[in-house]
Amino acid sequence: MLARLRPEFPDVTISKIRFLEAEGLIEPQRAPSGYRKFGHEDVERLRFVLTAQRDHYLPLRVIKDHLDAIDQGLPPPALPGGGHASTPPPRIVGEDGQLAPSAFQQSGSDLRLNRAELIEAADIKAELLEQLESYGLITPRHGRDHFDEDALEIARIAGELAGFGLEPRHLRAFRTAADREVGLIEQVVAPLIRQRGLDSRARAEERTRELAALSVRLHALLVKSGLHR
Repeated sequence: MLARLRPEFPDVTISKIRFLEAEGLIEPQRAPSGYRKFGHEDVERLRFVLTAQRDHYLPLRVIKDHLDAIDQGLPPPALPGGGHASTPPPRIVGEDGQLAPSAFQQSGSDLRLNRAELIEAADIKAELLEQLESYGLITPRHGRDHFDEDALEIARIAGELAGFGLEPRHLRAFRTAADREVGLIEQVVAPLIRQRGLDSRARAEERTRELAALSVRLHALLVKSGLHR
C-alpha cells in the first residue's frame, strides 16, 4: 500500500495513515491477527485525502465532509484554488454496518516472516542470520521468531556485504552508530511525545522520520567525503 502511494506522496508514513484512520477518514478491514488490510478503495481514499491536504490545504474536518458526501452519492464540494483530487469510490456499507468485502481484495503491506521465510527471501544462510541476531543487527519484531520488512532488507544487505568479505562482526560499528543517532533523535522529539493527543503523536512520528532521513544523508556524505580524502 505504501509502495503505491509513495511515488506521488514521498512523505507518507504508516503513522500518518494510522492517524487518518483514528480521525475516521479511512476504515481498513482488520485481519483476525489484527493487521490492517488495504484494498483499492482504501488506497484511492487515502490518495484523495493526501491530495486535498497537500494541494488544497484543507483541514481534516473539511476533507471528512467531502468524503461523507461521496459516500452518500453526492458530488463533493468544489476544492479551493481550482483543480481537483481524484474522487475515490464511495464506501459501501452492508446491512450489518460493515464495509463490503469487495473493498478489501488486496492485502496490507505489513510483512511477517518466520526464520525460514526470511532466510529464503534474503537469499542468505541460516548461519548468517544467527550471527546478525547475535550482534544485534536483526531483532524479531512481530513476536517470537517473526521478522518484518526492515529485517529482510538488513539481511539482504548483510548478504551482499558478506560477498565482499564483511562479516556481521564487522558491522557492529553500524549498530553502535545507529544507536547513538537514535538517542539524539529521541532527545529532539521527546517534548512532542510527552504531549497528549493523536496530533502530537503524529507530529512526533513525522519529525522522527525527517530527522532520520537527514541523519542517513549526513552519514552517507561523511563516508563519501572520507573515501575521497
